[in-house]
Amino acid sequence: MEKYSGLFSEQTDTTKQQERHYYLLSELQTLVKDLPSSFQQRLSYTTLSDLAQALIDGTVYEIVQGLLDIQHLTEKNLYNQRQKLHSEHRVLRHDLMRKHKLALQTCKSHNLTVLKTNQRAETEALEQRVKDEQRMMDEKIIAEMDQKVLDQQNTLEKAGVPGFYITTNPQEVTMQMNLLELILKLQQKESQSGTLP
Repeated sequence: MEKYSGLFSEQTDTTKQQERHYYLLSELQTLVKDLPSSFQQRLSYTTLSDLAQALIDGTVYEIVQGLLDIQHLTEKNLYNQRQKLHSEHRVLRHDLMRKHKLALQTCKSHNLTVLKTNQRAETEALEQRVKDEQRMMDEKIIAEMDQKVLDQQNTLEKAGVPGFYITTNPQEVTMQMNLLELILKLQQKESQSGTLP
């Protein structure tokens, strides 16, 4: 008798998984309609079915949420670093202006032309330094964000989420962003309706 109850339990689990798969697939098909038509065409029934299969147990939702949290922390950290650099530059400019103003007040008239020339050169040198440091900071930010994208692609590929693999092709990255958007919208819908596993 126990042998049959175990068999019945397996069939019930399989039926529940199939029902969940059909539900997720149906929801994904509905959500896809909000995407630009060029991306809708690239998301075949098979891709959506595979994605629904990957979402059944809710693990992918947790992975995506974790990646999103890491991305937000990284963005906040990089934003704060950039703001700190801007503050440092503002202080440097202010100090230089104060130094120049003081020098002008104490300068003898016959030295005024030389002083103004030197001050202009100092100001230009500072502005060049500021420009270079901002460019280096922006390059650092871009490199870190690019690395985050690669890390996310790698994690999602290893988790078996269809459509994810390491690429820098802008069209493929946009497609992956659309897939992430679908996953997040579906997760939000399920959490609001209480159907998350």
